[in-house]
Amino acid sequence: MRDDTTKSAAGLGYGPHTLAIPGPSIVPDRVLRAMHRPSPNIYHGELVDLTHSLIPDLKRVARTEHNATIYIGNGHATWEACLANTHARGDLVLIPRTGTFADGWGEMARGLGLRVEYLDFGNRDAMDAAAIGARLREDKAHEIRSVLAVHVDTSSSVRSDIAAIRSEMDAAGHPALLQADCMASMGCDVFEMDEWGVDVAIAGCQKGLMTPAGMGFVFYNDKAARARARADCVTGYWDWVPRTEPEIYFRYFYGTGPTHHLYGLREALDMLVHEEGVEQAWERHGRLARALWAAFERWEAPGGLELNVRDRAARSHAVTSVRLPERGTALREWSEQEFGLTLGIGLGMAPLGSEEWHGFFRVGHMGHLSGHSMMGTLGGIDAALKALAIPHGDGGLEAATRALVAD
Repeated sequence: MRDDTTKSAAGLGYGPHTLAIPGPSIVPDRVLRAMHRPSPNIYHGELVDLTHSLIPDLKRVARTEHNATIYIGNGHATWEACLANTHARGDLVLIPRTGTFADGWGEMARGLGLRVEYLDFGNRDAMDAAAIGARLREDKAHEIRSVLAVHVDTSSSVRSDIAAIRSEMDAAGHPALLQADCMASMGCDVFEMDEWGVDVAIAGCQKGLMTPAGMGFVFYNDKAARARARADCVTGYWDWVPRTEPEIYFRYFYGTGPTHHLYGLREALDMLVHEEGVEQAWERHGRLARALWAAFERWEAPGGLELNVRDRAARSHAVTSVRLPERGTALREWSEQEFGLTLGIGLGMAPLGSEEWHGFFRVGHMGHLSGHSMMGTLGGIDAALKALAIPHGDGGLEAATRALVAD
């Protein structure tokens, strides 16, 4: 929540605003308070001990017993870090595509001199694990070095079955690494790095981990560590080896650490890991997501509002992409200006600036939110639908309430 003095025509946009975009998510007040402090000593003492304490808790969130590293950067930084540490120039990577973030990962790979092959499943459906397995069986020479799979694509809100992909890879007897982008999902959707056989996973601090943007995390196992030996496009800054078990503190970050972010992350991990619990956070996100789906399923109308992902099993518990032909931008603008509710733009679903681009919006429901905040977000959307006379079905808020109570 934030205080804002911008007045709307109706006066209802004056006061606290709610951020319902798919990252950065709402930062808890106690995280902000933890960051509100003078700069610390970066050579020894409290900050050093605090940083050491973060690593085991980050592993608990990723559900791994292996390695965790922290980079100063965003999700794009973690793309570069994971690729640079596991590949040599000319390597082939296979990218199953379910939205625009697969495109971005591929662009990063090409920039490092890798060859990229896509399996395109569109913007509405989960990856077909069997199709991935079939492609790997065709690769008799094992040219494909990694399968780069976005667990939840933040643009389309499609969630794919990473465990099923690993099963197909194992059945094919293919040695490629399985790398998972968990930027939108970690801490929100169920993710089991070790149990599912994921070799590398990436995440960021600004979504389910409830900390202001600025840090990315790369988790990797022993198989990925062995791939580092032949990687020829990694530089000193991106090298994960000295960051994993640094012999001196500054090696965690290859220089000065993100000091105040570390204090904030410590508080956020206390909330997520030690107070609520990761599994309980997964369940909370699932319950809130089902309430949102129930509302939108009642609001859906022919030729009007429609959830982008039709199959509930393929929907994220952290972000929901919505189709509203010609009116998506109008609904977002009214919600923010007149009701103090900021929704996400329809990223990557149509060419930027085109007429079709205005027919999408997204709802972020990740991190620091409760039943109360979810119902407030849905109430704002309901008000926008009515204020703009957008055709829609009745009973959305009632359906959401019933879903929450039923769970």
